[in-house]
Amino acid sequence: MNHINKTKVTFFVLSGLTEDDQLVPFLFTFFLIVYLVCVVLNLGMIYIILTAANLRTPMYHFLGFLSLVDLVYSSAVTPKMLADLTTKLKLISFEGCMIQFFFFDLLVVTEAILFSTMAYDRYVAICHPLHYVSVMTNKKCSCLIIFAFSGGFLHSVAQTSCVFSLDFCGSNFIDDFYCDTSPLLNLACSNSLLCNYITIFAVISCGMGPLTMILVSYGLIIFSILQIKSTEGRMKAFSTCSSHLMCVSIFYGTVFFIYLQPPAKVLTKQEKVASIFYTVIIPMLNPLIYSLRNQEVKRAIRGALHRCL
Repeated sequence: MNHINKTKVTFFVLSGLTEDDQLVPFLFTFFLIVYLVCVVLNLGMIYIILTAANLRTPMYHFLGFLSLVDLVYSSAVTPKMLADLTTKLKLISFEGCMIQFFFFDLLVVTEAILFSTMAYDRYVAICHPLHYVSVMTNKKCSCLIIFAFSGGFLHSVAQTSCVFSLDFCGSNFIDDFYCDTSPLLNLACSNSLLCNYITIFAVISCGMGPLTMILVSYGLIIFSILQIKSTEGRMKAFSTCSSHLMCVSIFYGTVFFIYLQPPAKVLTKQEKVASIFYTVIIPMLNPLIYSLRNQEVKRAIRGALHRCL
């Protein structure tokens, strides 16, 4: 299956999560539970934000779209990963790989840009509280949401078009459980220099760009919080952005671990674990962190449960 041939590749073989059959039942059960929890939490967060009167602010408007992105981008990878755990031969068609690659790329970049818009929202709320309503208008929030999805779409179109226009005429074995940039570029038997440049540009513009905005926003936020004289006032100001800061740290910490390493033909166990965390666990953690650490979300959840009961 992995030998070099001169016919065009029509499908790929994925390595999957493990080759140990004894681990399969545990992994399948664990990740099925994680995925179901992810779906319930993100759908629940969207419902709470749409129905709770106290969550009608721009911050929760962005959080609702973040939950939507998490829900869909987890669904782009996890169901296929679960299905592959039940089969010996883990196949994905060329078109299926391209579709998975496109949606995963689109939604991850969109999430990174959403995180930066949420950081900007916290900056305005803490550093310019008197002008918050006039600055963060409904029109501006909608434009920021459209910008996030447009940025993700344009990046994904460029990346997908470049990668899947290459010739794959040799090995069709992907040493991963989903279609990602580095394993696919390793398989290409045509010149992938342009794709490498596009990937570098994408990392700088869609990865480092939003991160820079987040760091600048939080630098100004920290400076503003330090000007508050009372300890209670400082804690209250910091608590409004602690959930977001935790989600951003987990997201970028995992991304950097995966993508800021020299490309290798074979993934290490640590890289595969990081990929699992990045694709499966993080979409579940984001709504969980906001549910546990945000007092307004807690009140909204209690109100929703009270109405249901």
